[in-house]
Amino acid sequence: MEILVATEKPFAAVAVEGIEKVAAEAGHTVKRLEKYTSKDELLKAVATADAIIVRSDKVDAEVLAAAPKLKIVVRAGAGYDNVDLVAAKERGVVVENTPGQNSNAVAELVFGMAVMAARNMYDGTSGSELKDKTLGIHAFGQVGRNVARIARGFGMEVSALDPYCPAEVIEAAGVRPVTDIKSLYAGNRIVSLHIPATPDTKRSVGYELVTLMPKGGILVNTARKEVIDEDGLARALRERTDLRYVADVRPDTAAAMEEEFKGRVFFTPKKMGAQTSEANINAGIAAARQIVSFFADGDTRFQVNK
Repeated sequence: MEILVATEKPFAAVAVEGIEKVAAEAGHTVKRLEKYTSKDELLKAVATADAIIVRSDKVDAEVLAAAPKLKIVVRAGAGYDNVDLVAAKERGVVVENTPGQNSNAVAELVFGMAVMAARNMYDGTSGSELKDKTLGIHAFGQVGRNVARIARGFGMEVSALDPYCPAEVIEAAGVRPVTDIKSLYAGNRIVSLHIPATPDTKRSVGYELVTLMPKGGILVNTARKEVIDEDGLARALRERTDLRYVADVRPDTAAAMEEEFKGRVFFTPKKMGAQTSEANINAGIAAARQIVSFFADGDTRFQVNK
């Protein structure tokens, strides 16, 4: 089988070597398309692929239609909104992600940005510490659980909201379950977002929720930009000069926000949550192993378009 590794932002060399080794040991071949600059290059490359590994690369209906042999797409990472799940299902193509492989890297970035915001973006003025502060985790998946683990080291009081996660699982992690979203925001000095971008969550975090946060509130977003109501957030920041917003996902209105709320907002130049050598390697090799298992015995444990 031919496994196409299509990465506009390439994996680390060690990760590629690992992918090729896993594939070769199972009798598969790997074709690489790295740093491509046009969709046409991707459309041409997928023509002979039986499987595809991507990172943030878009696999839409057009790409799927150009890949007649394709049986599986694996997104090396947790989020998978860059893959058209409906079109893939219609074509009988399995779509998987690699949950947990990037989770520690993203969680560490949460605290890197939270510390920066708490210290007033390192502008030389007196900031505050994270110790004894309240932290609310919005969605308690793999990243959220790592955030909770790290928060214990900072000595923070942690609560979490996740309607899909049993309360006993949250409690077992030493975290207080919250069932009301308004309580999550009203009760926490820092809120960390880990919700996916779905029809229900897009633009769900805005003025109403953010203005519930206590004085000095910090909203940290390492999820997706689409979950933020940018107009509502800007209104909240305008009315509440004590609030701060830091994100690993640059908003559409980033330039205007950076100008109007200078010193109170920060955005990474590109999505960097999984940009560590360890996460890069883990996710890439996990994707290769999942493809091998799929072809060997039909394993679809990580399928997201059932």
